Amino acid sequence: MSIETKSGTRRTRTPERVRTPVRDLALSALRGLALAFVSLPGAVLCFCLTLVSVALVPIGVGIVTTPWVLTGVRMFADWRRLLAAEWGGVRIPRAYRPLPEDANPWARTFGMLRDPATWRDFRWLPVDMTAGFVTALMAFVLAVYPLEGFVIAAGLWRAWDDTYWYGFVPVSDQITGVYAAALGAVLLVAAFRLSPLMLAAHFRLTGAVLGSGQTELAERVRVLTETRRDAVDTSAAELRRIERDLHDGAQARLVAMGMDLGTIEALMEKDPAKARELLAQARRSSADALTELRELVRGIHPPVLAERGLGDAVRALALRLPVTVEVEVDLPGRAEAPVESAAYFAVSEVLTNAVKHSGADRIWVDVHHDAGLLRVSVTDNGKGGAVIGAGSGLAGVERRLGTFDGVLAVSSPAGGPTMVTMEIPCALS
Repeated sequence: MSIETKSGTRRTRTPERVRTPVRDLALSALRGLALAFVSLPGAVLCFCLTLVSVALVPIGVGIVTTPWVLTGVRMFADWRRLLAAEWGGVRIPRAYRPLPEDANPWARTFGMLRDPATWRDFRWLPVDMTAGFVTALMAFVLAVYPLEGFVIAAGLWRAWDDTYWYGFVPVSDQITGVYAAALGAVLLVAAFRLSPLMLAAHFRLTGAVLGSGQTELAERVRVLTETRRDAVDTSAAELRRIERDLHDGAQARLVAMGMDLGTIEALMEKDPAKARELLAQARRSSADALTELRELVRGIHPPVLAERGLGDAVRALALRLPVTVEVEVDLPGRAEAPVESAAYFAVSEVLTNAVKHSGADRIWVDVHHDAGLLRVSVTDNGKGGAVIGAGSGLAGVERRLGTFDGVLAVSSPAGGPTMVTMEIPCALS
């Protein structure tokens, strides 16, 4: 099987086409026409369905229909965000509040209705069906209308018995047809500038209504509050785990060893053979306690991670797994210690899940840094079906990465393969 995401498999970038004014004008016209055909019917449909569904909430019907309708509106808005980024270079943040996966229709409906982003989408729909439609259509009209002047001059004026007005030029014979062609030439020169501007205005209008600086700031504060709470909870749980492991493991063995040494002192003269047996047992207990302490320290912060960095720590982690793991690392430097620690334990959790639940016999790990992001992908050839949900290991990984503004993406269709991708913004030293 081929894994395209491994750092050793570089994608070859195809050379970009040379941008010319004619190509820009043609692209603006075609994209404007496509947006005009989509914005009017799509926005009208979404607006009407939302209005009717929300109006039916008091009688109970809207409780069932509203989540589906609003999900469709969000898909439509997300598609327009994608077009704004790809065609207009306008990035519009997506700031919907997350909803529990197991939420009932009542909770989903009112959770969506309480989300400010829902009402921002609703306000955007009438703007998109009016001003959005006009700006998109004008990008097409400004590019096509000048061509009519040339067609009229070529003889189309003969198709009308009466005077035909092209702009402010009355066309009734060949001379006036030439005047129409001259006006078309002037309009065509202007279209090279105005048509892309109208398309850009369409996307800026979309961004101005769909995006909101205050809302984005409030959403950012909310996310930071949640990640801080998760970090505190994770830290408290980790401290409880360390305390439990010390109490039930090394501490219990050391206490038992102290009792054995006391017994040995009493038996040294009376029963030397029994004393030697207890001494050997105490030696084994001390070795076991030392092993448990080393494992505990490794669970807190592996020495190899502190000494040699994330790449070697992941390689050492892979060597301890019972399946074949291929690791590729492309890190020109080291990230900060907290970032390395978060990435290491995230990889450890993902690998543990893969070994326990996927049924895979081969795993690929790719660690590299690009464009200010530490990217780690873990791919296995198992049965698939992995999801991020409450109570799963992946949910814990997502919370751990969220503390550093990191993201987690999972692609795991039924039958496999499973690819888990993690990204953490950071700089390398």
